[in-house]
Amino acid sequence: MSLLSSIQQLTDFDTALIANTIGYLDATPVNEWYMGGDIASLTPTVGPTVGVAMTCEIDSSTPGNRAEPEGYYALLKAIEQCAEPVVLVIKAVGSRPEHECVIGDGMAKMLHSVGCIGVVTNGGVRDIEGILTLPFGVYARGRTIHHCAIRCTRYNQPVEVGGITVSPGEIIHANIGGVIKVPAGALARLPALAGEMRSFEHAAHCIFRQTDLTIDEKRRAVDALVAGLKRS
Repeated sequence: MSLLSSIQQLTDFDTALIANTIGYLDATPVNEWYMGGDIASLTPTVGPTVGVAMTCEIDSSTPGNRAEPEGYYALLKAIEQCAEPVVLVIKAVGSRPEHECVIGDGMAKMLHSVGCIGVVTNGGVRDIEGILTLPFGVYARGRTIHHCAIRCTRYNQPVEVGGITVSPGEIIHANIGGVIKVPAGALARLPALAGEMRSFEHAAHCIFRQTDLTIDEKRRAVDALVAGLKRS
């Protein structure tokens, strides 16, 4: 299965379900691949957002900054050459973190035009209403109304955002529930097992709802479902 095909299939599943499934496929410690709750969806009607990570660092808050757009334009060209949809992961590195505003609707429209489907950032974002005119997911610390001159200081190097390290080429999966990166060892089997996990969760939830079963009966029934999932 091609990488593009895997990405397309993974868009059919919510991020929490994908997170639940990964543990059955890969031994990577869970703390290494899910972001903290401070990185939240600002575009809840969009998603899931699934794509190949590209990364950059942006300083949009330091007083006296001189705009340096060359790195940004180089990044746009790299995104345009990617065969898969791209999720841009931006680490805000300015001197006033609470004043960081790393993207607005103008940048979002430019990014979307070259194949970027969303942004994940520890910085702020503005113009959400304009961004929502696009199929473009935004996952950020919050809204910020303005910015100083923007400097794109580094791109396509590992960055730490949301308490995890994201490297270029890793697969990002995000929706209203939050953001994860998919461990490489899980990717090949993930779409198929995610379908089984969705069926498992539906069956388990039906059991949870029943009022005519004892707790022990519910436990045994769910354990049997888990055993079937593990055998697959």
